[in-house]
Amino acid sequence: MSTDEKGTAEFSKIRSMIWPIHNYELKKFLPMGLMMLCILFIYTLVRDLKDTLVVSHAIGGGAETLGFLKLYCVVPSAILFMIVFVKLANKLSREKLFYSIVTFFLAFFVSFGFIIFPCREFLHMSAETISKLQASYPALHWFIPVIGNWSYSLFYIFAELWGSVVLTALFWQFANEITRVSEAKRFYSLFGFVGNFGLLASGSVIIACSNIAKKSANSGIDTFGTNLKLQIGSVLFFGTILLVIYRWMNKNVLTDKRYYDPGDIAKKKSKPKMGLGESAKMLFTNKYLLLIAVLVLAYGISINLVEGVFKGQIKLAYPDSNDYSKLMGKLSFTTGCLTIVVMLFGANILRLCSWKTAALITPVFLFCASLVFFGVIIYENNMGLNATIMGTSVVMIAVVTGLIQNAFSKGVKYSLFDSTMQMAYIPLSPEEKVKGQAAVSVLAGRMGKGGGAAIQSTMLMLAGGNTPLYKLVDWLAAIVFFVVLLWIFSVINLSGRFEKLTKEKEAEAKATTETK
Repeated sequence: MSTDEKGTAEFSKIRSMIWPIHNYELKKFLPMGLMMLCILFIYTLVRDLKDTLVVSHAIGGGAETLGFLKLYCVVPSAILFMIVFVKLANKLSREKLFYSIVTFFLAFFVSFGFIIFPCREFLHMSAETISKLQASYPALHWFIPVIGNWSYSLFYIFAELWGSVVLTALFWQFANEITRVSEAKRFYSLFGFVGNFGLLASGSVIIACSNIAKKSANSGIDTFGTNLKLQIGSVLFFGTILLVIYRWMNKNVLTDKRYYDPGDIAKKKSKPKMGLGESAKMLFTNKYLLLIAVLVLAYGISINLVEGVFKGQIKLAYPDSNDYSKLMGKLSFTTGCLTIVVMLFGANILRLCSWKTAALITPVFLFCASLVFFGVIIYENNMGLNATIMGTSVVMIAVVTGLIQNAFSKGVKYSLFDSTMQMAYIPLSPEEKVKGQAAVSVLAGRMGKGGGAAIQSTMLMLAGGNTPLYKLVDWLAAIVFFVVLLWIFSVINLSGRFEKLTKEKEAEAKATTETK
Protein backbone atom coordinates (compact mmCIF):
# COMPACT_ATOMS: atom_id res chain seq x y z
CA MET A 1 0.00 0.00 0.00
CA SER A 2 1.10 3.58 -0.68
CA THR A 3 0.55 6.27 1.91
CA ASP A 4 -0.12 9.94 1.73
CA GLU A 5 1.96 12.54 3.54
CA LYS A 6 0.08 11.92 6.79
CA GLY A 7 0.81 8.22 6.66
CA THR A 8 -2.77 7.17 5.93
CA ALA A 9 -3.06 4.20 3.58
CA GLU A 10 -4.92 5.28 0.45
CA PHE A 11 -3.67 3.45 -2.66
CA SER A 12 -4.18 -0.19 -3.51
CA LYS A 13 -1.28 -1.95 -5.21
CA ILE A 14 -2.96 -1.65 -8.62
CA ARG A 15 -3.85 2.02 -8.16
CA SER A 16 -0.32 2.85 -7.03
CA MET A 17 0.87 1.58 -10.43
CA ILE A 18 -1.86 3.14 -12.58
CA TRP A 19 -3.16 6.27 -10.80
CA PRO A 20 -1.02 7.25 -7.78
CA ILE A 21 -2.81 10.58 -7.29
CA HIS A 22 -4.53 11.46 -4.01
CA ASN A 23 -8.06 12.76 -4.38
CA TYR A 24 -7.21 16.10 -2.78
CA GLU A 25 -4.34 16.50 -5.29
CA LEU A 26 -6.67 16.46 -8.31
CA LYS A 27 -7.21 20.22 -7.97
CA LYS A 28 -3.51 20.67 -8.71
CA PHE A 29 -2.79 17.70 -10.98
CA LEU A 30 -5.70 17.93 -13.43
CA PRO A 31 -5.14 21.59 -14.44
CA MET A 32 -1.45 20.92 -15.04
CA GLY A 33 -2.27 17.80 -17.06
CA LEU A 34 -4.77 19.80 -19.11
CA MET A 35 -2.15 22.52 -19.65
CA MET A 36 0.19 19.94 -21.14
CA LEU A 37 -2.65 18.55 -23.25
CA CYS A 38 -3.35 22.03 -24.68
CA ILE A 39 0.34 22.68 -25.34
CA LEU A 40 0.83 19.34 -27.11
CA PHE A 41 -2.40 19.82 -29.08
CA ILE A 42 -1.14 23.13 -30.46
CA TYR A 43 2.37 21.80 -31.02
CA THR A 44 1.15 18.76 -32.95
CA LEU A 45 -1.29 20.76 -35.06
CA VAL A 46 1.12 23.54 -36.06
CA ARG A 47 3.90 20.99 -36.59
CA ASP A 48 1.76 19.08 -39.09
CA LEU A 49 0.55 22.32 -40.64
CA LYS A 50 4.10 23.63 -41.14
CA ASP A 51 5.04 20.46 -43.02
CA THR A 52 1.97 20.78 -45.22
CA LEU A 53 2.84 24.39 -46.02
CA VAL A 54 6.51 23.96 -46.93
CA VAL A 55 6.30 20.48 -48.47
CA SER A 56 2.97 20.52 -50.27
CA HIS A 57 1.77 24.11 -50.67
CA ALA A 58 4.94 26.18 -51.17
CA ILE A 59 5.82 27.13 -54.76
CA GLY A 60 8.87 25.09 -55.76
CA GLY A 61 8.98 23.51 -52.33
CA GLY A 62 9.10 19.93 -51.15
CA ALA A 63 10.43 17.69 -48.41
CA GLU A 64 13.89 18.57 -49.65
CA THR A 65 13.57 22.08 -48.19
CA LEU A 66 13.16 20.74 -44.63
CA GLY A 67 16.88 20.17 -44.10
CA PHE A 68 17.71 23.73 -45.15
CA LEU A 69 14.95 25.13 -42.93
CA LYS A 70 16.06 23.21 -39.85
CA LEU A 71 19.76 23.95 -40.25
CA TYR A 72 19.83 27.52 -41.52
CA CYS A 73 16.59 28.95 -40.08
CA VAL A 74 15.38 27.05 -37.02
CA VAL A 75 18.73 26.67 -35.23
CA PRO A 76 19.75 30.38 -35.44
CA SER A 77 16.20 31.47 -34.58
CA ALA A 78 16.11 29.19 -31.54
CA ILE A 79 19.37 30.67 -30.24
CA LEU A 80 18.14 34.22 -30.81
CA PHE A 81 14.75 33.54 -29.22
CA MET A 82 16.29 31.97 -26.12
CA ILE A 83 18.52 35.04 -25.66
CA VAL A 84 15.40 37.23 -25.76
CA PHE A 85 13.58 34.79 -23.48
CA VAL A 86 16.29 34.98 -20.82
CA LYS A 87 16.25 38.79 -20.89
CA LEU A 88 12.46 38.85 -20.55
CA ALA A 89 12.64 36.32 -17.70
CA ASN A 90 14.96 38.69 -15.81
CA LYS A 91 12.51 41.60 -16.18
CA LEU A 92 9.07 39.99 -15.92
CA SER A 93 7.43 37.91 -13.22
CA ARG A 94 6.82 34.24 -13.91
CA GLU A 95 3.12 34.86 -14.53
CA LYS A 96 3.60 37.84 -16.87
CA LEU A 97 6.32 35.98 -18.77
CA PHE A 98 3.95 33.07 -19.43
CA TYR A 99 1.14 35.34 -20.64
CA SER A 100 3.50 37.39 -22.83
CA ILE A 101 5.18 34.45 -24.59
CA VAL A 102 2.01 32.40 -25.16
CA THR A 103 0.05 35.44 -26.36
CA PHE A 104 2.88 36.37 -28.73
CA PHE A 105 2.83 32.92 -30.33
CA LEU A 106 -0.97 32.84 -30.58
CA ALA A 107 -1.01 36.33 -32.12
CA PHE A 108 1.44 35.21 -34.81
CA PHE A 109 -0.47 32.02 -35.64
CA VAL A 110 -3.77 33.92 -35.90
CA SER A 111 -2.16 36.70 -37.98
CA PHE A 112 -0.69 34.12 -40.32
CA GLY A 113 -3.96 32.27 -40.83
CA PHE A 114 -6.24 35.26 -41.29
CA ILE A 115 -3.97 38.01 -42.68
CA ILE A 116 -0.62 36.77 -44.04
CA PHE A 117 -1.74 33.58 -45.81
CA PRO A 118 -4.60 35.23 -47.74
CA CYS A 119 -2.08 37.86 -48.99
CA ARG A 120 0.64 35.33 -49.86
CA GLU A 121 0.57 36.11 -53.59
CA PHE A 122 1.58 39.71 -52.88
CA LEU A 123 4.17 38.80 -50.24
CA HIS A 124 5.96 35.83 -51.83
CA MET A 125 8.12 35.50 -54.91
CA SER A 126 6.22 34.47 -58.03
CA ALA A 127 6.56 30.97 -59.42
CA GLU A 128 8.43 32.42 -62.40
CA THR A 129 10.98 34.23 -60.21
CA ILE A 130 11.61 31.12 -58.11
CA SER A 131 12.07 28.98 -61.24
CA LYS A 132 14.56 31.45 -62.73
CA LEU A 133 16.60 31.60 -59.54
CA GLN A 134 16.60 27.81 -59.25
CA ALA A 135 17.89 27.53 -62.82
CA SER A 136 20.59 30.14 -62.15
CA TYR A 137 21.74 28.60 -58.85
CA PRO A 138 21.26 24.80 -59.11
CA ALA A 139 23.20 24.10 -55.90
CA LEU A 140 20.67 26.24 -54.01
CA HIS A 141 17.66 24.80 -55.84
CA TRP A 142 15.92 23.70 -52.63
CA PHE A 143 17.01 26.68 -50.53
CA ILE A 144 15.47 29.29 -52.84
CA PRO A 145 11.85 28.24 -52.03
CA VAL A 146 12.69 28.76 -48.35
CA ILE A 147 13.33 32.44 -49.13
CA GLY A 148 10.69 32.77 -51.85
CA ASN A 149 7.94 31.46 -49.56
CA TRP A 150 9.27 33.34 -46.55
CA SER A 151 6.02 33.47 -44.56
CA TYR A 152 5.74 29.66 -44.69
CA SER A 153 9.32 29.45 -43.46
CA LEU A 154 8.50 31.87 -40.65
CA PHE A 155 5.50 29.75 -39.67
CA TYR A 156 7.77 26.68 -39.70
CA ILE A 157 10.18 28.41 -37.31
CA PHE A 158 7.42 29.48 -34.90
CA ALA A 159 5.90 26.00 -34.93
CA GLU A 160 9.26 24.47 -34.02
CA LEU A 161 9.88 27.07 -31.31
CA TRP A 162 6.49 26.45 -29.67
CA GLY A 163 7.69 23.05 -28.45
CA SER A 164 11.04 24.18 -27.11
CA VAL A 165 9.88 27.50 -25.64
CA VAL A 166 6.35 26.90 -24.35
CA LEU A 167 6.64 23.22 -23.41
CA THR A 168 10.23 23.07 -22.17
CA ALA A 169 11.01 26.59 -21.00
CA LEU A 170 7.58 27.62 -19.69
CA PHE A 171 5.56 24.55 -18.68
CA TRP A 172 8.33 22.41 -17.19
CA GLN A 173 9.93 25.34 -15.39
CA PHE A 174 6.49 26.16 -13.95
CA ALA A 175 5.98 22.51 -12.97
CA ASN A 176 9.43 22.27 -11.36
CA GLU A 177 8.81 25.42 -9.35
CA ILE A 178 5.42 24.50 -7.89
CA THR A 179 5.75 20.71 -7.56
CA ARG A 180 7.17 19.01 -4.48
CA VAL A 181 9.65 16.18 -5.01
CA SER A 182 7.17 13.69 -3.52
CA GLU A 183 4.56 14.89 -6.01
CA ALA A 184 6.90 14.95 -9.01
CA LYS A 185 7.66 11.24 -8.66
CA ARG A 186 3.95 10.51 -9.15
CA PHE A 187 2.82 13.44 -11.32
CA TYR A 188 5.40 13.76 -14.07
CA SER A 189 4.93 10.46 -15.91
CA LEU A 190 1.15 10.97 -15.82
CA PHE A 191 1.52 14.49 -17.27
CA GLY A 192 2.95 12.82 -20.36
CA PHE A 193 0.14 10.26 -20.39
CA VAL A 194 -2.60 12.92 -20.19
CA GLY A 195 -0.73 15.19 -22.61
CA ASN A 196 -0.64 12.53 -25.30
CA PHE A 197 -4.40 12.78 -25.60
CA GLY A 198 -3.58 16.13 -27.18
CA LEU A 199 -2.10 14.20 -30.11
CA LEU A 200 -5.37 12.28 -30.49
CA ALA A 201 -7.38 15.50 -30.35
CA SER A 202 -5.15 17.37 -32.80
CA GLY A 203 -5.10 14.48 -35.26
CA SER A 204 -8.91 14.30 -35.14
CA VAL A 205 -9.24 18.06 -35.64
CA ILE A 206 -6.84 18.08 -38.60
CA ILE A 207 -8.76 15.25 -40.29
CA ALA A 208 -12.11 16.96 -39.64
CA CYS A 209 -10.88 20.35 -40.95
CA SER A 210 -9.47 18.72 -44.09
CA ASN A 211 -12.75 16.91 -44.75
CA ILE A 212 -14.78 20.11 -44.28
CA ALA A 213 -12.48 21.99 -46.67
CA LYS A 214 -12.69 19.23 -49.30
CA LYS A 215 -16.50 19.47 -49.32
CA SER A 216 -16.24 23.07 -50.51
CA ALA A 217 -13.98 22.12 -53.45
CA ASN A 218 -16.63 22.98 -56.06
CA SER A 219 -17.66 26.30 -54.56
CA GLY A 220 -14.75 28.23 -56.07
CA ILE A 221 -13.15 29.18 -52.75
CA ASP A 222 -9.61 28.43 -51.58
CA THR A 223 -10.15 25.03 -49.94
CA PHE A 224 -6.77 24.89 -48.23
CA GLY A 225 -7.25 28.46 -47.00
CA THR A 226 -10.49 27.31 -45.38
CA ASN A 227 -8.71 24.31 -43.87
CA LEU A 228 -5.97 26.56 -42.53
CA LYS A 229 -8.38 29.01 -40.91
CA LEU A 230 -10.28 26.19 -39.22
CA GLN A 231 -7.08 24.72 -37.82
CA ILE A 232 -5.77 28.10 -36.66
CA GLY A 233 -9.15 28.72 -35.02
CA SER A 234 -8.70 25.53 -32.99
CA VAL A 235 -5.19 26.68 -32.03
CA LEU A 236 -6.65 29.93 -30.71
CA PHE A 237 -9.35 28.01 -28.82
CA PHE A 238 -6.92 25.65 -27.07
CA GLY A 239 -4.47 28.51 -26.50
CA THR A 240 -7.19 30.50 -24.74
CA ILE A 241 -8.03 27.48 -22.57
CA LEU A 242 -4.33 27.19 -21.70
CA LEU A 243 -4.18 30.82 -20.55
CA VAL A 244 -7.43 30.49 -18.57
CA ILE A 245 -6.21 27.36 -16.76
CA TYR A 246 -2.89 29.00 -15.95
CA ARG A 247 -4.69 32.06 -14.58
CA TRP A 248 -7.05 29.85 -12.55
CA MET A 249 -4.13 27.94 -11.04
CA ASN A 250 -2.41 31.12 -9.97
CA LYS A 251 -5.60 32.40 -8.35
CA ASN A 252 -7.02 29.22 -6.82
CA VAL A 253 -4.24 26.63 -6.43
CA LEU A 254 -0.98 28.46 -5.77
CA THR A 255 -2.66 30.55 -3.09
CA ASP A 256 -3.46 27.39 -1.09
CA LYS A 257 -0.53 26.14 1.02
CA ARG A 258 -1.75 22.55 0.67
CA TYR A 259 -0.65 22.72 -2.96
CA TYR A 260 2.09 25.34 -3.00
CA ASP A 261 4.28 26.76 -0.31
CA PRO A 262 7.50 28.41 -1.59
CA GLY A 263 9.29 27.41 1.59
CA ASP A 264 8.14 23.81 1.28
CA ILE A 265 9.35 23.26 -2.28
CA ALA A 266 12.72 21.54 -2.34
CA LYS A 267 15.40 23.53 -4.02
CA LYS A 268 16.40 21.80 -7.20
CA LYS A 269 19.93 22.05 -8.46
CA SER A 270 19.90 23.77 -11.79
CA LYS A 271 21.83 22.18 -14.57
CA PRO A 272 25.13 23.90 -15.16
CA LYS A 273 25.33 26.01 -18.28
CA MET A 274 28.01 24.39 -20.40
CA GLY A 275 29.39 25.58 -23.69
CA LEU A 276 30.16 23.30 -26.61
CA GLY A 277 33.86 23.12 -25.71
CA GLU A 278 33.19 22.17 -22.08
CA SER A 279 30.53 19.66 -23.15
CA ALA A 280 32.87 17.97 -25.65
CA LYS A 281 35.63 17.72 -23.03
CA MET A 282 33.18 16.24 -20.52
CA LEU A 283 31.94 13.60 -22.96
CA PHE A 284 35.23 12.54 -24.53
CA THR A 285 36.89 12.06 -21.15
CA ASN A 286 34.07 9.86 -19.85
CA LYS A 287 33.31 6.83 -22.04
CA TYR A 288 30.08 6.06 -20.18
CA LEU A 289 28.66 9.51 -20.95
CA LEU A 290 29.98 9.30 -24.50
CA LEU A 291 27.95 6.14 -25.06
CA ILE A 292 24.80 7.88 -23.77
CA ALA A 293 25.53 10.78 -26.12
CA VAL A 294 25.74 8.35 -29.05
CA LEU A 295 22.20 7.14 -28.28
CA VAL A 296 20.81 10.68 -28.40
CA LEU A 297 22.83 11.59 -31.48
CA ALA A 298 21.88 8.41 -33.36
CA TYR A 299 18.16 8.83 -32.71
CA GLY A 300 18.18 12.45 -33.87
CA ILE A 301 20.07 11.74 -37.10
CA SER A 302 18.29 8.54 -38.11
CA ILE A 303 14.73 9.74 -37.46
CA ASN A 304 15.36 13.01 -39.35
CA LEU A 305 16.76 11.23 -42.40
CA VAL A 306 13.85 8.78 -42.55
CA GLU A 307 11.24 11.50 -42.00
CA GLY A 308 12.56 13.61 -44.88
CA VAL A 309 12.14 10.80 -47.39
CA PHE A 310 8.77 9.80 -45.89
CA LYS A 311 7.29 13.30 -46.22
CA GLY A 312 8.49 13.44 -49.82
CA GLN A 313 6.58 10.22 -50.54
CA ILE A 314 3.43 11.70 -48.99
CA LYS A 315 3.63 14.59 -51.46
CA LEU A 316 3.94 12.15 -54.37
CA ALA A 317 0.90 10.18 -53.20
CA TYR A 318 -1.15 13.20 -52.06
CA PRO A 319 -0.27 16.28 -54.16
CA ASP A 320 -3.38 18.13 -52.89
CA SER A 321 -2.56 20.13 -49.75
CA ASN A 322 -5.81 19.15 -48.01
CA ASP A 323 -5.11 15.45 -48.59
CA TYR A 324 -1.53 15.92 -47.38
CA SER A 325 -2.79 17.68 -44.24
CA LYS A 326 -5.34 14.92 -43.62
CA LEU A 327 -2.68 12.21 -43.77
CA MET A 328 -0.47 14.17 -41.34
CA GLY A 329 -3.48 14.28 -39.02
CA LYS A 330 -3.84 10.50 -39.29
CA LEU A 331 -0.15 10.14 -38.48
CA SER A 332 -0.52 12.27 -35.34
CA PHE A 333 -3.65 10.39 -34.26
CA THR A 334 -1.94 7.02 -34.79
CA THR A 335 1.17 8.19 -32.96
CA GLY A 336 -0.95 9.36 -30.02
CA CYS A 337 -2.77 6.01 -29.81
CA LEU A 338 0.44 3.99 -30.01
CA THR A 339 2.23 6.21 -27.50
CA ILE A 340 -0.57 5.83 -24.95
CA VAL A 341 -0.67 2.04 -25.43
CA VAL A 342 3.12 1.65 -25.30
CA MET A 343 3.33 3.91 -22.23
CA LEU A 344 0.89 1.60 -20.44
CA PHE A 345 3.06 -1.42 -21.23
CA GLY A 346 6.40 0.39 -21.10
CA ALA A 347 6.61 0.38 -17.31
CA ASN A 348 6.06 -3.39 -17.28
CA ILE A 349 8.71 -3.89 -19.98
CA LEU A 350 11.19 -1.96 -17.86
CA ARG A 351 10.13 -3.94 -14.78
CA LEU A 352 10.21 -7.42 -16.35
CA CYS A 353 13.10 -7.07 -18.83
CA SER A 354 16.72 -6.05 -18.46
CA TRP A 355 17.85 -2.51 -19.23
CA LYS A 356 19.60 -3.76 -22.37
CA THR A 357 16.48 -5.45 -23.73
CA ALA A 358 14.33 -2.37 -23.14
CA ALA A 359 16.97 -0.04 -24.61
CA LEU A 360 17.42 -2.20 -27.73
CA ILE A 361 13.73 -2.18 -28.69
CA THR A 362 13.84 1.32 -30.24
CA PRO A 363 16.94 0.92 -32.48
CA VAL A 364 16.10 -2.67 -33.50
CA PHE A 365 12.59 -1.67 -34.53
CA LEU A 366 13.89 1.40 -36.38
CA PHE A 367 16.46 -0.75 -38.21
CA CYS A 368 13.91 -3.36 -39.31
CA ALA A 369 11.28 -0.79 -40.31
CA SER A 370 13.87 1.27 -42.22
CA LEU A 371 14.98 -1.86 -44.05
CA VAL A 372 11.44 -2.34 -45.36
CA PHE A 373 10.81 1.36 -46.02
CA PHE A 374 14.04 2.02 -47.90
CA GLY A 375 13.65 -1.29 -49.74
CA VAL A 376 10.31 -0.09 -51.11
CA ILE A 377 11.85 3.25 -52.17
CA ILE A 378 14.75 1.50 -53.93
CA TYR A 379 12.24 -0.71 -55.77
CA GLU A 380 10.32 2.45 -56.68
CA ASN A 381 13.47 4.06 -58.11
CA ASN A 382 14.24 1.00 -60.21
CA MET A 383 10.70 0.30 -61.47
CA GLY A 384 9.29 3.84 -61.69
CA LEU A 385 6.66 5.77 -59.73
CA ASN A 386 3.83 3.99 -61.56
CA ALA A 387 5.02 0.53 -60.47
CA THR A 388 2.72 -1.64 -58.37
CA ILE A 389 3.10 -4.48 -55.89
CA MET A 390 0.16 -6.86 -55.73
CA GLY A 391 -2.09 -4.25 -57.34
CA THR A 392 -1.10 -1.42 -54.98
CA SER A 393 1.05 1.49 -56.15
CA VAL A 394 4.58 1.35 -54.81
CA VAL A 395 4.31 5.01 -53.70
CA MET A 396 1.28 4.21 -51.54
CA ILE A 397 3.08 1.22 -50.03
CA ALA A 398 6.00 3.53 -49.20
CA VAL A 399 3.60 5.99 -47.53
CA VAL A 400 1.88 3.30 -45.42
CA THR A 401 5.22 1.73 -44.46
CA GLY A 402 6.66 5.12 -43.53
CA LEU A 403 3.56 6.04 -41.52
CA ILE A 404 3.77 2.81 -39.48
CA GLN A 405 7.49 3.28 -38.95
CA ASN A 406 7.19 6.92 -37.87
CA ALA A 407 4.25 6.30 -35.54
CA PHE A 408 5.84 3.28 -33.83
CA SER A 409 9.29 4.90 -33.65
CA LYS A 410 7.93 7.98 -31.87
CA GLY A 411 5.66 5.94 -29.62
CA VAL A 412 8.51 3.69 -28.54
CA LYS A 413 10.82 6.68 -28.19
CA TYR A 414 8.49 8.52 -25.79
CA SER A 415 7.86 5.44 -23.64
CA LEU A 416 11.07 3.37 -23.73
CA PHE A 417 13.96 5.32 -25.25
CA ASP A 418 13.54 8.36 -22.98
CA SER A 419 13.05 6.16 -19.89
CA THR A 420 16.08 3.93 -20.48
CA MET A 421 18.26 6.92 -21.30
CA GLN A 422 17.33 8.60 -18.02
CA MET A 423 17.88 5.33 -16.14
CA ALA A 424 21.41 5.19 -17.51
CA TYR A 425 22.33 8.22 -15.38
CA ILE A 426 21.21 6.61 -12.09
CA PRO A 427 24.45 4.76 -11.13
CA LEU A 428 26.61 7.83 -11.79
CA SER A 429 27.92 10.14 -9.09
CA PRO A 430 25.84 13.27 -8.32
CA GLU A 431 28.33 15.48 -10.18
CA GLU A 432 28.38 13.19 -13.23
CA LYS A 433 24.58 13.09 -13.29
CA VAL A 434 24.18 16.86 -13.33
CA LYS A 435 27.11 17.77 -15.57
CA GLY A 436 26.72 14.67 -17.74
CA GLN A 437 23.08 15.35 -18.55
CA ALA A 438 23.91 18.96 -19.33
CA ALA A 439 26.77 17.92 -21.62
CA VAL A 440 24.63 15.37 -23.49
CA SER A 441 21.84 17.92 -23.87
CA VAL A 442 24.15 20.66 -25.15
CA LEU A 443 26.31 18.67 -27.56
CA ALA A 444 24.50 15.47 -28.55
CA GLY A 445 21.08 17.12 -28.44
CA ARG A 446 22.07 19.89 -30.81
CA MET A 447 24.07 17.64 -33.12
CA GLY A 448 21.27 15.09 -33.25
CA LYS A 449 18.70 17.66 -34.31
CA GLY A 450 20.96 19.40 -36.81
CA GLY A 451 22.95 16.39 -38.00
CA GLY A 452 20.22 14.87 -40.16
CA ALA A 453 19.39 18.29 -41.62
CA ALA A 454 23.07 18.96 -42.41
CA ILE A 455 23.45 15.59 -44.15
CA GLN A 456 20.31 16.09 -46.25
CA SER A 457 21.06 19.68 -47.25
CA THR A 458 24.70 18.93 -48.10
CA MET A 459 23.78 15.94 -50.28
CA LEU A 460 21.14 17.95 -52.11
CA MET A 461 23.55 20.82 -52.78
CA LEU A 462 26.16 18.38 -54.11
CA ALA A 463 23.57 16.67 -56.31
CA GLY A 464 22.36 20.04 -57.59
CA GLY A 465 19.19 20.91 -59.50
CA ASN A 466 15.79 19.54 -58.54
CA THR A 467 17.08 16.15 -57.35
CA PRO A 468 14.48 14.77 -54.90
CA LEU A 469 15.48 13.03 -51.67
CA TYR A 470 14.14 9.64 -52.75
CA LYS A 471 16.67 9.60 -55.59
CA LEU A 472 19.43 9.74 -52.97
CA VAL A 473 17.93 6.94 -50.92
CA ASP A 474 20.85 4.52 -51.49
CA TRP A 475 23.21 6.89 -49.67
CA LEU A 476 20.63 7.92 -47.07
CA ALA A 477 19.80 4.29 -46.28
CA ALA A 478 23.48 3.45 -45.87
CA ILE A 479 23.93 6.34 -43.43
CA VAL A 480 20.80 5.40 -41.44
CA PHE A 481 21.84 1.74 -41.15
CA PHE A 482 25.36 2.70 -40.09
CA VAL A 483 24.04 5.13 -37.46
CA VAL A 484 21.48 2.64 -36.08
CA LEU A 485 24.07 -0.15 -35.93
CA LEU A 486 26.36 2.22 -34.03
CA TRP A 487 23.39 2.91 -31.73
CA ILE A 488 22.84 -0.82 -31.11
CA PHE A 489 26.55 -1.37 -30.46
CA SER A 490 26.55 1.53 -27.99
CA VAL A 491 23.52 0.10 -26.12
CA ILE A 492 25.22 -3.29 -25.76
CA ASN A 493 28.46 -1.68 -24.61
CA LEU A 494 26.66 0.69 -22.25
CA SER A 495 24.53 -2.08 -20.71
CA GLY A 496 27.61 -3.90 -19.41
CA ARG A 497 28.92 -0.73 -17.81
CA PHE A 498 25.44 0.12 -16.47
CA GLU A 499 25.04 -3.28 -14.79
CA LYS A 500 28.57 -3.12 -13.33
CA LEU A 501 28.08 0.37 -11.88
CA THR A 502 24.62 -0.57 -10.57
CA LYS A 503 26.01 -3.60 -8.71
CA GLU A 504 28.84 -1.52 -7.29
CA LYS A 505 26.40 1.12 -6.07
CA GLU A 506 24.12 -1.52 -4.51
CA ALA A 507 27.12 -3.13 -2.79
CA GLU A 508 28.20 0.25 -1.39
CA ALA A 509 24.68 0.94 -0.12
CA LYS A 510 24.52 -2.51 1.49
CA ALA A 511 27.90 -2.05 3.14
CA THR A 512 26.85 1.34 4.49
CA THR A 513 23.64 -0.15 5.91
CA GLU A 514 25.51 -3.03 7.60
CA THR A 515 28.00 -0.59 9.12
CA LYS A 516 25.16 1.40 10.69
